[in-house]
Amino acid sequence: MAQTSDQTIGRAPHIPVLLRPLLAAVAPVRGLWLDGTFGAGGYTRGLLAAGADCVIGVDRDPLALELAGPWAGEYGDRLRLVAGNFSDMDRHAGAALDGVVLDLGVSSMQIDLAERGFSFQKDGPLDMRMSQSGASAADLVNTASEETLANILYHFGEERASRRIAHAIVEARTANPITTTLRLAEIVSKCLPRPKPGQSHPATRSFQALRIAVNEEFAQLVQGLAAAERALKPGGLLAVVTFHSLEDRLVKRFFQQAAGEEPNANRYAPVKTETTARFTLVTRKAVGPDDEELAENPRARSAKLRVARRTAAAAVDVDAASLNAPDLPQSSGRKGRR
Repeated sequence: MAQTSDQTIGRAPHIPVLLRPLLAAVAPVRGLWLDGTFGAGGYTRGLLAAGADCVIGVDRDPLALELAGPWAGEYGDRLRLVAGNFSDMDRHAGAALDGVVLDLGVSSMQIDLAERGFSFQKDGPLDMRMSQSGASAADLVNTASEETLANILYHFGEERASRRIAHAIVEARTANPITTTLRLAEIVSKCLPRPKPGQSHPATRSFQALRIAVNEEFAQLVQGLAAAERALKPGGLLAVVTFHSLEDRLVKRFFQQAAGEEPNANRYAPVKTETTARFTLVTRKAVGPDDEELAENPRARSAKLRVARRTAAAAVDVDAASLNAPDLPQSSGRKGRR
């Protein structure tokens, strides 16, 4: 949910990345929409300005809804705020939806507050909880086995040095619990080569992996896509913005399956039987930021937008395994992967 300021959307403090292409892809905007990752309210304001009759803003972070207090009243009954998770959006909506937007990942609002513990560049408590409840990243880092930590880093962060980093974490916590972001970032950085100019911080993948584990993001995403399918009326639109390859592959696979366009795994596999399409693809390929947006907001560089339109076909149960949703393997008794 990387965001940047823009004066074109009322007095909103932020707008999310890819707002312009998103609004273009779903135009004309009308009816009842649900913003499942409300954040600072940028998508919601954009949808309302573009013509949505009403937007339901859902967020599991209490701070997001609290910060909306000073301006939400301007929209009267056109805006309804709900504390909850987008995985329950069909229940939160209470009516068939004309559109759903999901902006995945962590928001700039959360990253920029050191006390939330998401950033490896700001010293703060090692937290990372979007809902501000439940087990924190510090709990995970200081109690999980070396094997579990290695698997989290490898499967949720695609970190090739996962075993080395997990071993270093376990050694470091033996001396003193790891409770701050900068201490964890230092431990991770010492396990990896010094980055070249233009490369990301060495702790980027590890922090991503731990955040995903703490917030159960892949399970929530699968449930959220299924909830959107149930909640959308025929002709309704689902727009999803992702920020890393694991998210994007999952969303792409969901849209392909739901549109009946999933390719065969290989040319020798049996031809797949035709299925009734539950969505049609609006964007055939992922849409990324243009040069103007990259100049305005470098955080947008990895963002991808995918949009699909709901058909009248009945919703089906979504199988996380069929989407190849990243998950942790069963304990093998070994020290971890790679």
